[in-house]
Amino acid sequence: MKPFGYARPRSVAEATRLLGDDAVAIAGGTDQLGLMKSGIAVPERLVSLSGLTDLDGWTRERGKGLRIGALTPLTDLETSAGFARILPVVPQALALAATPQLRTMGTVGGNLLQKTRCWYYRDEAFPCWLKGGTRCFALEGDNRHHAVLGAEECVSASPSDLAPALIAYDASVELRGARGGRTIALADLYQAPHGAKRAEHTIRATEVLTAVRIPEAALARRATFLKAMDRKAWSFAVVSVSVAARVRDGKARDVRIVLGGVAPIPWRARSAETILEGRALDDATCRAAADGAFADAEPLKDNGHKVTIGRELVRRALRSLADA
Repeated sequence: MKPFGYARPRSVAEATRLLGDDAVAIAGGTDQLGLMKSGIAVPERLVSLSGLTDLDGWTRERGKGLRIGALTPLTDLETSAGFARILPVVPQALALAATPQLRTMGTVGGNLLQKTRCWYYRDEAFPCWLKGGTRCFALEGDNRHHAVLGAEECVSASPSDLAPALIAYDASVELRGARGGRTIALADLYQAPHGAKRAEHTIRATEVLTAVRIPEAALARRATFLKAMDRKAWSFAVVSVSVAARVRDGKARDVRIVLGGVAPIPWRARSAETILEGRALDDATCRAAADGAFADAEPLKDNGHKVTIGRELVRRALRSLADA
């Protein structure tokens, strides 16, 4: 591993002054350290956020919704009975996200900002397009776990299980940078790499993700999370789905369907949401929505199974809302 400097700021403002193109933030380190050991990331300096205790923990203020600090360990959300009563879909998503050890070290912000798990990107021997090369090796190579929706020059798939669950509740994120703060929709934190944008996230080099917010109105939705993996537990999603809706008299309104593992970004299935709006969650409607969610899919040579699995997961998730 290349030698690097290390800083441990005492405030977010100090952290933003230390960050830049050659200096990156680190929290639990479950992804960043792996990238550095593989030679994929070679920062001159690590800026540890571990001392910023005000970014740890969650609160709910009546009328203002839910706030989750970016340094909150994943296991704290997974195991909190109080949190599960407010937003149970998040513990559902996190229970299968990684081993207990990684969930203890990993943080909310780190999970949302983790890099693609594409094996060509993670292998130093492959100068892939996302790393500045001229080609995406997965297009003609082993692409079992790659994108079937929304991909262009890069067919890597978004790996976070937490992101689809939060986007289904209209989450936003708070970012602090050297020039001040901003709040954006969590969905806008992600971008499909294309053209000059060879990055998966829109966060700036000098910014720190400080918190996630869920609006109070969204907490009234009923939701569920389902995930298919290539082993029984603690693996990245072949396909994941988070669905949320207000259900009254058996009819769905304010529907959200967000897919993971099938696109370079957490994928909002808007056409499927339109099919469901105001309709009963019977099997025929749920099947139609599931088909709609993958109507634009373009499978690669090794990953057509994602479409079949994804449709069934969407159908099951929607039917579970009707039965809840």
